[in-house]
Amino acid sequence: MAYVATDIVTSEDEIRAVLSGEFASQQAKILDHIDPLCAAWIERSTFLVMSTVDAEGRVDTSPKGDPAGFVKVVDRHTLAIPDRPGNHRFDSFRNILQTGRIGLVFLVPNRNEVVRVNGVAQVVRDLELRERMAIKGRVPDFAILVRVEEAFYHCGKAVIRSQLWKPEAAGPVDGLPTYGEALLAHAKVDVPLDEMERRLKHNDENRLYDE
Repeated sequence: MAYVATDIVTSEDEIRAVLSGEFASQQAKILDHIDPLCAAWIERSTFLVMSTVDAEGRVDTSPKGDPAGFVKVVDRHTLAIPDRPGNHRFDSFRNILQTGRIGLVFLVPNRNEVVRVNGVAQVVRDLELRERMAIKGRVPDFAILVRVEEAFYHCGKAVIRSQLWKPEAAGPVDGLPTYGEALLAHAKVDVPLDEMERRLKHNDENRLYDE
């Protein structure tokens, strides 16, 4: 049986009664554009987390990663994100076509802080823009264009607590299911495990930018 909460918070006032503290500066730091400080961070980022929402309010969050500079700061109000070969679910595209809303979190390796961007997104095929994001001669088929409404730096407490950039502090991964094991169990794919693992290894090694 699913867990049922017994003490549900229903107002912002209830939260503020517990989490009191300085709030004005956290509001004041939010920009409506990409300034040079945010641009420098985005241009050094190698990994971002993208959140989108569909017309029914269902949220999807997906990772995007590439060498530093893969997200282009087109101008102070616009970012461009290349689409690379993935799982062919197109969740982000579908949601953007329905609502156009997007949220991004940019990480830079060995830095604890993140930069957050919220705004409106479009799926575009502008050739000149896509050519600027080519890697190994592979021009992305699509790009996500983000019109920035909010941009701000977020403190590093979450990354510090997770020790994300300290691999020596990481726990063991022994016993975790492989991606192949999860696919076979969840998708009910009728393929031997060793064959599935071989295919996935080939994808990881040879198909990062090619279908």
